[in-house]
Amino acid sequence: MVEITSRRNSRQSVPSLFFPGLLLLAVIAYSGCRRSNTPKPRGYFRIDFPEKQYIPYHDSCPYTFEYPVYGKIEPDIDYLSEPCWINIEFPEYLGKIHISYKPVSNNIRTLLEDSHTLAYKHSIKAQSINERLFLDDEARVYGMMYDITGDAASAVQFYLTDSVHHFIRGALYFTLQPNSDSLLPVIEFFREDIVHLIETLEWQDL
Repeated sequence: MVEITSRRNSRQSVPSLFFPGLLLLAVIAYSGCRRSNTPKPRGYFRIDFPEKQYIPYHDSCPYTFEYPVYGKIEPDIDYLSEPCWINIEFPEYLGKIHISYKPVSNNIRTLLEDSHTLAYKHSIKAQSINERLFLDDEARVYGMMYDITGDAASAVQFYLTDSVHHFIRGALYFTLQPNSDSLLPVIEFFREDIVHLIETLEWQDL
């Protein structure tokens, strides 16, 4: 921006034609240095998804399931973590499925309420939260999946239990700012993997 300051000198008179010429030069300079502020459309990254393939997870923990071959299972090393807490990492997509395990001992109601509260704490940013029930009497797996739409920090959460001995809670996270428009294809891709995990989960009574 060009700023014009006019001063009067009592000792010397300025010709009357000087000021119009100066004003014209200022206008030309201002027009030449202006920048275009036209907003540009926001772009989204292109993602190529791998073929769906699954392998079994077996460890010393009291549960097993199938997870995608493009995921890497790592123990949760957070200072608050407990035994059998793991992360299924997807480094190429900056995402992970966090899984925590709790033994059931006269605390099933508290565990269910905590899972419900943790899912619905995202309602501030979420457009909607849809619940999907899972019941498998033969495998003794009962649970709920919360499908959270909008710009919430976690797009999918779930819990699974046999209501007597075991309780698992899971959540899908991405290490980037939530944006439902750009992340929607990725969320839909990993939601299928979560459903497969739920449907293949079995308890291992050690």
